[in-house]
Amino acid sequence: MKKNLTIPPKLKSGDTIRVIAPARSQAMTWLNKKEIVSLAQERFEKLGLKVTFGKHIYEIDDFNSSAIESRIFDLHEAFADRSINMVISAIGGFNSNQLLKYVDYDLIKNHPKIFCGYSDITALANAIYAKTGLMTYYGPHHFTFSYQSGIEYIQEYFKKCFFSEDSFVISPSTSWSDDGTNVKTEESGVADNDGYWIINTGQAQGKIIGGNQCTLNLLQGTEFMPDISDAVLFLEDDYEVNAATFDRDLQSLIDLPEFKTVRGLVIGRFQRESKVNKKLIMQVIKSKKELAAIPVIANADFGHTTPIFTFPIGGEVVLSVSEHEVSLKITKH
Repeated sequence: MKKNLTIPPKLKSGDTIRVIAPARSQAMTWLNKKEIVSLAQERFEKLGLKVTFGKHIYEIDDFNSSAIESRIFDLHEAFADRSINMVISAIGGFNSNQLLKYVDYDLIKNHPKIFCGYSDITALANAIYAKTGLMTYYGPHHFTFSYQSGIEYIQEYFKKCFFSEDSFVISPSTSWSDDGTNVKTEESGVADNDGYWIINTGQAQGKIIGGNQCTLNLLQGTEFMPDISDAVLFLEDDYEVNAATFDRDLQSLIDLPEFKTVRGLVIGRFQRESKVNKKLIMQVIKSKKELAAIPVIANADFGHTTPIFTFPIGGEVVLSVSEHEVSLKITKH
């Protein structure tokens, strides 16, 4: 049954955010580098936000995560606490889908607030949207606010998405780096951004569904998979995915019955180590007749490179692609 969309209240100066660790432990970002957490907190505070932390986020096991019970406790506590205005992931990982059967979706539905994260958090963010109708967000982790490069772009779209109700156009960044970490290396150094890659032209308007493609695919066939009917899909993947696995994972989505009404596709930038380039993306997309009639762009600023913009899962976008120009406008967030 289709659920009504709930848009959580926007942030304002003085609001409180809660950092939780639904996948990897916050200890993975600590590792004797207290300045990482301190810098992130300082940047949130400059936006007028108070940062608080879940009780169990520093617990860590052999999988660099923590017990399901600990992660669920922190998630539920964050949503139940009326003083918390936003729930944000500490970092990504591999196992947030372990939580899906244990989440109290009625609690979340009855206490709507902003939920944000990316990468493995795709599973939890899309499940919450699918089960409750609450708009969730694919955007920075708490850890992301400690990045050395791209932070101005990250903050710009964070503020546009969370502090304002106005529509906004997403413009490409001027430069990017490979992984967004706090360590600059030759392999992950800053490079000029050549903007959106135009693959198929056309116009589309629809709800946004997406995130990390291989993680979203984990939800297929379950009650936690969002309906992709009439959607513009936003999909990305990391260095572990090459062109062949991206092709396979995309085909899995295309084979869903609802895909026949998908209206557009926006692909996030790949990391260098994936070896996925414009030529290979073009080959993948052009090989699929199901995509021939919809607009498709790639090299968008979300995923596992930096900087990244924030977008709403369940929100609305207008995508217009001509031979030489792209307009990507978020109209409901």
